[in-house]
Amino acid sequence: MEPTARQRAALSLICDTFLPGDGAGLPSASELGAVDTVLALLARAPRAADRQQLATLLNVWDAPLFGVLTGRGPHRFSALSPQDRERALLRLGASGLGPLRAIFQALKGASILAYNITPGPTGANPLWQRLGYPGVPGAPEQAPPPPLQPLRCATPATLSCDVVVIGSGAGGGTAAAVLAGAGLDVIVLERGNYYDDRDFGAGEFDALRRLYAAGPSASAEGQITLVAGSCLGGGTVVNWSTSLPTPDHVRAEWAELGAAQFVSAEFGDALAAVTRRIGVTTGRSPLSARDGVLERGARALGWTVDPLPRNVSDACDAGVECGRCGYGCRLGAKRSVTKTWLADAASAGARLVVDADVRRITVRHGRAEEVSARTSDGVEIRVRTRAVVVAAGAVQTPALLRRSGLRNENIGRYLRLHPATAVFGVFDDEIRPWEGALQARICREHADLDGNGYGVIYETGPTHPGLGSGFLGWHGAADHREVMLGFGHSNAVGVITRDRDHGSVTVDRTGEPVVKYRLSDHDAAHLHTGIAGAANILAAAGARRIFSGHQAEVGYEPGRRGSHAEFATAARTAGYRPGRCALGALHIMGSARMGGSARLSATDPDGATWEVPNIVVADGSCFPTAPGVNPMVSIEAVGYMNATRLAARLR
Repeated sequence: MEPTARQRAALSLICDTFLPGDGAGLPSASELGAVDTVLALLARAPRAADRQQLATLLNVWDAPLFGVLTGRGPHRFSALSPQDRERALLRLGASGLGPLRAIFQALKGASILAYNITPGPTGANPLWQRLGYPGVPGAPEQAPPPPLQPLRCATPATLSCDVVVIGSGAGGGTAAAVLAGAGLDVIVLERGNYYDDRDFGAGEFDALRRLYAAGPSASAEGQITLVAGSCLGGGTVVNWSTSLPTPDHVRAEWAELGAAQFVSAEFGDALAAVTRRIGVTTGRSPLSARDGVLERGARALGWTVDPLPRNVSDACDAGVECGRCGYGCRLGAKRSVTKTWLADAASAGARLVVDADVRRITVRHGRAEEVSARTSDGVEIRVRTRAVVVAAGAVQTPALLRRSGLRNENIGRYLRLHPATAVFGVFDDEIRPWEGALQARICREHADLDGNGYGVIYETGPTHPGLGSGFLGWHGAADHREVMLGFGHSNAVGVITRDRDHGSVTVDRTGEPVVKYRLSDHDAAHLHTGIAGAANILAAAGARRIFSGHQAEVGYEPGRRGSHAEFATAARTAGYRPGRCALGALHIMGSARMGGSARLSATDPDGATWEVPNIVVADGSCFPTAPGVNPMVSIEAVGYMNATRLAARLR
């Protein structure tokens, strides 16, 4: 968005209240240039309504009446002292009204993220230097030429094929390889662009703009932040390489909902094929300082910790470079879909088209006949086809089906997000949590809290100043500065919830997706157990300070101030309603689930939509319930299985 002078002034005041600098080398947000970063990120928001809401908020932010509504009294924000501005923001974050807390969380998240990823005028953010963060490594010196040569349409184009695959991530990329390998003429349409080894290493800001989805960035209620990849290869280019198979009890649950093949050799063979092709191994999961905290703490409690299998080659250093891999692997060691299935598809003759945002599938007489897309420059692309595979991810897939006129009531229902949060521990020793194997250990102590396979797992992940700060509360500028300056000595234990209950995806008047999700009491209780468990792990590992992501300050210092019991009570009291605790969703699933009837599912046991049999869904949308583990392998196996069935029908 291009702000007015009034809007920019309001945003600058907000950002500078969250991040005022310290007068000793750390600049304020506006001095660093973080306000421009906020605007650049928000400009990517696909919904015009979201951009308009921000513009309206900034227009009224400095008005006395808005001050009355938000609890600061009939005072202009700009007329308050810095201390009173901070208190005004804290009152907003502690409001009893969910929409006001959502405003606070959105402004807090945007301000802190922007500050932490902005290189600044010198190209090296002073915060990075203070906490020992290496900053931007730059492109690798000896990267090979990109092996794929996707098409980009500069003029209107009409294409034809046997099968068009919409989306090139874990599901779509795998499906494309299977279909092309079966001798079918395949076109893959990808909304994002193609990036390879030599394109990585420009830092968090660059990666977030190029490799991650522009939106929606959060659920409509402000309950949870949404993170998804958006480039050729999708999330497999940026994910943390964890390669866990679908648990047996989950496969049984899925079969009970009407897709019996999940407990058969068919799905087992698909899992095995995926594991082989992407090179899953436990031989490249060495212990980092970060995972060492998880292992040391859990074992001190008598809890089992297991190594995590990963899809990496021997080129992976499992160290400094591996920690950066969430922004693209500069070594080419991660066996992403781009390096494997899409390479196979291209070798078999599939055409890959990038910068192609699919807006509609044209259905005539109950059959899909054509797909319409447009580039970022507005160039129209039409693809005539015998069948359509939709693998755009569990937010965009149901939105596309709705835009295309499909009406089954289960399209967009049963959205699962694996709600995740983190508990932070501060240690005397340096951790450098942005380094080490992406994920190398898992603890399943609380994976089954209700006897039905629902609970939480504990993992760590590379914690960079930008995305890592998304799990932090904000309790004032000085406290936040202290937390960030101690980042190199901090370790976050992640709590990933297998959500039993669900949200939904709908579309607005322009056809853009809207995610609605509220954590149920059942799942909140499990999340709370995980927060208490993560704190126990950190304390047992020797943390001197422990705190959660609650906006109400929840923390203690083992043996010095407070206790674990007081921490757990404070976390429960603070609660898990929208805006109360920082939550993120890195696994988005289930919104077009497979099942045995149109009454209970959006797609049949083949993954085909009930209304249009030659539209097949082949991504995480298909999951009947949440798997409870990192879903990449499961998504690829579903893509493999559903594409195999489709190929047999088309032949």
